[in-house]
Parts: sequence; C-alpha cells; structure tokens
Amino acid sequence: MPYQTILYEVADNILTITLNRPEKLNAFTGEMMNEMIDAFGRADADDSVRAIIVTGAGRGFCAGADLSAGANTFNYETREDRPDRKPLMKPDGTVDWSHESIRDGGGLLTLRIFDCLKPVIAAVNGPAVGVGVTMQLAMDIRLASENARFGLPEVSLGILPGFGGTQRLTRLLGRARAKELIFTGDVIDAAKAKEIGLVLDVVPLSNLLAHARAALERIAKKGPLAVRRAKEAIDRGADLELADGLTIEREVFSDLFNSADRREGMKAFLEKRPPVFTGR
Repeated sequence: MPYQTILYEVADNILTITLNRPEKLNAFTGEMMNEMIDAFGRADADDSVRAIIVTGAGRGFCAGADLSAGANTFNYETREDRPDRKPLMKPDGTVDWSHESIRDGGGLLTLRIFDCLKPVIAAVNGPAVGVGVTMQLAMDIRLASENARFGLPEVSLGILPGFGGTQRLTRLLGRARAKELIFTGDVIDAAKAKEIGLVLDVVPLSNLLAHARAALERIAKKGPLAVRRAKEAIDRGADLELADGLTIEREVFSDLFNSADRREGMKAFLEKRPPVFTGR
C-alpha cells in the first residue's frame, strides 16, 4: 500500500520507519496506525530487513493522538486480510470503543510491533506523548536525543494509557514508577527517562540516527535466526517463573543448535573468517 503519513526506507538491511506529519509533530491518526500496521507486516515478511528503526520527522517523535481530527482519530479500515475488522466509526458518528475495536486498532499495532521478528529500536528525536510513548514500549530498545520529552497525559482527558500502556510500562519500570507517571501525567526529560530505565541511552540529536544505526548494524551482522529466537526467548520468558523461562530457553537453544546458521557460525569461527548466515 502507498504510505501517506510514514516513510519506509531500507538501506544496508536496516529499515527506517519515519512518522511523517511534521506539521502536526507527527500526531497519530487512524491512517498512520493503518500504515504502521502494514509496514511492520511488510518488514516481517522481507528477508532483506534485519532490523528496524522508528523515528519522527521534524521537531518531534509523536505528539500523541491527533485530537483535532475529532472522533475519527483512531478509525481504521477493513482490509482484505482482516474482513472481520469493523471501522471504529458508527453510522451515527460516534465511536465504537468496544474491546474488539481497541484490540484490532492500536492494540493490534502494538502487538504487531512487539511480535515483530526483527529487532526494533525507537530513536526518539523530540517530544513523545501518549501513544507516542505506548508505541515505544512495544519496541526492543529505546534511544533518545537530549531534547526528547516523555509524557502520558491520558488521565487529564479522563482515560488511561491504552494499547498496552499500563501493562508494558509497569513491567518495564515497576508499579510505583509506572503509577507515578500515569497518575500525574507529568512530562519528564531525556535524562530522567534514562535514570528510571525508560530509555537505554541519551545522545545529541545530531547523532541519534547514527547511534541507532550503529547499534543495529552490529546486530545485523549476527546470525539473524539466532537474534530472532533470542528475542523470542526473552519476550516469552520475561513474565514467567524462572523454571518456565528456562524451559523455553532450552527449547530455543536446541532448535538453534540444529540450524544451518549454527553450523556456519562455528565453522567460520574455527576457520577465522566472517560467517555467511542464511537465516536457516
């Protein structure tokens, strides 16, 4: 599908997805949501894509939902591959915020990001508010520029951070810190975000994308199957008891040991040459 609100650019096995409504600080709309869902599905199916960067055009990462768009902000289209998805807009102009609508809208987007087979880095280049934060929580690594700001102001609107926001933030930061950020709606700067573990690193804005690319270039040189399965083991086991997580790890380790990439990696090591991985 042609994209109107995002940019999709692949170079050296790294996909950069740029939220591209700079005149609105990349405020999120239903169209952007549809395009992001499609982009992550497309990236998962593309073997040439080894890793993904998500960033914003202009002065900000994402200023949250575009409330100026009215009730249609998070509307989405019924697609051929999901005929069961109904638009959020009802014939009377109101919005269907049923469990199914939330699940198949922003919930589907954050699940698509979280379940992506490729490593995903958020390169937060400025203000990130509301869905601009909850979307990041589904990504693997978050990097921020020095001018980045983070806020979850939903309680000021009489709602809460949806699309996994309350659940993923709590698992990342712990209950007390998540409650503080969500209950107060306070905006924090990049230094504070790093201090509490919301982002991994803070760098000058001019170096943000280069820093993200350098990290992903190191990852892209590794065995793609091993990286993918390591991500799976971490994510599947993170919220389980240790014994259950270790069971998952053993299963994944066994699968990888029987892979062509494992044979190539160990052979290349013994022959003192760079490995040529095939992802199999």
